[in-house]
Formats: sequence, C-alpha cells, structure tokens
Amino acid sequence: MFPTASPDEAPLPVPYMGFEFDSAQRLPLLLCLDTSSSLTQSGAIGALNDALTSWAESLANDMALSAAVDVAVITFGGVEGITVWQGATPLGAVAPKWPHSPFVPANEFRPPVLRAHGVTLLDRALHLAMEVVADYKAGLRAEGLTYYRPQICVVTDGAPSDEQGRFSHAYRELLPELRKAEREQRFRLFAVGVGERHAGAEEVLKELAPHYHAWLDGFPFAELLTAMSHSARATQGGAAEAEFQEIFARLKRRRGGGQVPA
Repeated sequence: MFPTASPDEAPLPVPYMGFEFDSAQRLPLLLCLDTSSSLTQSGAIGALNDALTSWAESLANDMALSAAVDVAVITFGGVEGITVWQGATPLGAVAPKWPHSPFVPANEFRPPVLRAHGVTLLDRALHLAMEVVADYKAGLRAEGLTYYRPQICVVTDGAPSDEQGRFSHAYRELLPELRKAEREQRFRLFAVGVGERHAGAEEVLKELAPHYHAWLDGFPFAELLTAMSHSARATQGGAAEAEFQEIFARLKRRRGGGQVPA
C-alpha cells in the first residue's frame, strides 16, 4: 500500500484517494499521540500499539465508519521530536500538502509501530495537527467533497516540555487560535491525560480543551479509542453538542477521570 524510501530520504506519501472508492461525506479523525520517554513505564507503549492495532481492525469491520472516517496520526516524542504518519509510513516532521495528505481512509488504515523516546513537544504537535486538518479540508473542498467537523484527539502522559525536557508553557500561544477555531466549529478538540499525574498537567488539558479534557487512570488506550469511535458515530448522526459531552463524561466516569463536563 505504501511506498518505501532509502534511509537517508523521507518517503514519498501516496495521494489521498478515499474519494475514488466512496463518495460519502468524509469524517476526519486525527490522533495526536505522546510517545515521549515516560511511556516506557508499565508497558504503556506496548498497550498503545496493541490498542491502535485492535482499533484499526474495528474501524475496518464497521461498515458505516469504514466508509466515511479518515485517520491521520501525529506523534510527539521519539528521536525526531515530531513525526507525521500516513498509516504506518513516517513522513517526518513536516506534513505534506494535498493531495499527499497524511489522512488514510479507515478501511485502509494500518497503524504505525510506535516507540517511546524523547521529550514532550506538545505545542508543536498540536500546531501541526491544526495545519494538517486545515489542509485536508481545503483539499476535500477542491474536490467538491463535503465533510463533518474534524476531531483531534491529543493524548499525553506527561507535562509539555521544550527540547531540553523543561516544562514549557509554549502551548499557551495556541490558545487564542484554539478558542477561535472552537467558535467557528473548525474542529472538535479532545485533550486526554494518561499515566502518572504531573503537577500542573491537568490544568494544561483544561486550557487546551475546556469542554473535553480528562485525566484517566493508567493507560486505557483501548477504551479511549473506542470512545473516539462512538464520537465519530455521533458525528455521522448529526448529534448535538450535549451528546458528545455525554460520550466523554461516560469515559471519565468509568476511569475515575474527574468531574463531568458542564
């Protein structure tokens, strides 16, 4: 499915071709995943890889979702700091432009095998996620295709840091744009913390996603991805905002993640 490249050059991504196989209204889902070194504890990175594999299979087996959902992955951590993925193919730290989108139709999505390493460059990853989604929507519009409101799910187990691993508030530079995007319904952002609760980290999540933030016990990646599938189905069904909040609230209640969002 994916092209290969020599070790010293970035692979050439294949063009996004989902619309050639199905003209359904597209539903973009971007996973922005923390793969920093702290995920080495308690087998967390293995749990994440297993959950992604199982989730990809469930998407492919769900007729409604496989026909409409497109998936992209961005990781922050690892040797490169930030990596954009087209399925299992790493594209480097710069997202390609349409038609070479990182988004892959759900029935073709094969997850990458992730490794834990490095620091937590949350601000850069989220900024890149916003760019990827904006380019994807522009590309679909150019093809005369329609889409549901994109969903970005940020999952992190540590406090945001700079390149030296020091706690960083650089993410706050994105807050005005995030609030503007929220008002304009450009995308729906979920911010989820997993693993050890670092001082101040829950406040980071709350600032990023006032309506959809939670700190979950342990590393419940499979349960979290299932909730994302439920949210995708709700999107297809034209659900009101209250229904999305309830999906998220149920996830939080099951994992002891705090108060139900207002």
